[in-house]
Amino acid sequence: MIELKELQKVIEQNLVVDIEALTVRAGEIAALVGPAGRGQATLLELLLGRSRPTVGSVRIAGSDPFVDREQFSHQVGVLFAENSLYERRSPLANLAFYCQLHGLPKSRAEDALMQVGLADHANARTEKLSPGLARRLAFGRAILHDPVALLLVDPFARCDEASISLLSRLMRKLAEDGAALLILAGDATNLHALCDVIYTLSQGRIVKAHKPEEDQDVQLPFKIPARLEDKVALVNPADILYVEADRGRAFLKTASDRLPTQFTLTELEERLSRSGFFRAHRGYLVNLQHVKEVIPYTRNSFSLRLNDAANTEIPLSKSAAAELRELLGY
Repeated sequence: MIELKELQKVIEQNLVVDIEALTVRAGEIAALVGPAGRGQATLLELLLGRSRPTVGSVRIAGSDPFVDREQFSHQVGVLFAENSLYERRSPLANLAFYCQLHGLPKSRAEDALMQVGLADHANARTEKLSPGLARRLAFGRAILHDPVALLLVDPFARCDEASISLLSRLMRKLAEDGAALLILAGDATNLHALCDVIYTLSQGRIVKAHKPEEDQDVQLPFKIPARLEDKVALVNPADILYVEADRGRAFLKTASDRLPTQFTLTELEERLSRSGFFRAHRGYLVNLQHVKEVIPYTRNSFSLRLNDAANTEIPLSKSAAAELRELLGY
């Protein structure tokens, strides 16, 4: 659990942080969203125990981060805005080093690389990783010691769509397993489909709180617009077989058309999440209502066969195959 009570921080006679109450329970994901500035930076210092509150208290996983430094480090994972990786070491060597610090076996580093989809890059040079893969590695370091609470600063910074999707799934899984997650971000991009509650932070104060689930029906349209040359087509999600990313654009594939849309694949994933769509691969969202078979070609190669006239097959990544198996219970 993460709990702030009557929290205030005064710096040079200015009230920089003033939060009456905020609680993130086990199994919840919350976000504090606001422009980068003194209030958010000071709040992070308080959460990390680098600064003592002027008034009030911070409790994370039952400990005061300012007083109980050792307990905090064992129970809380932190993802900073900057990755701060050892660039000349491999991803495996990066995590193995932190395993030593936490008294964990090296096998835990290998497990974490598998979790963040970097097993194939274990022995690469970290400096050669793409920004999205480097962000995954930093996230892997944050969860290395199986923390019960996580503080995540702009977790999707510099990420591609595939990394955003993977990290979102990992965060949801951590919450389902009982962790409490608090995200600090400059804006709410990619957070509506992820968070249980999003707080708006302005000048160190919470000025608004809303639960995306409550206004989901207002935010998500019943139709998906696809802009054509002389008109805008409004597509019923039930008619979409799958969505495909191609050369930076997303296309809606129906039984008769392939329609371009102005949304990214990640934005469409947010809009279609309640309509039975599943991220089968980094470049594909598939409507599970149109899937008739899961086909394993090899131990690590899968595809989904649709029930359309062409028996279309959609690639299914290894990690997505495991998630789908768990989701459907087969």
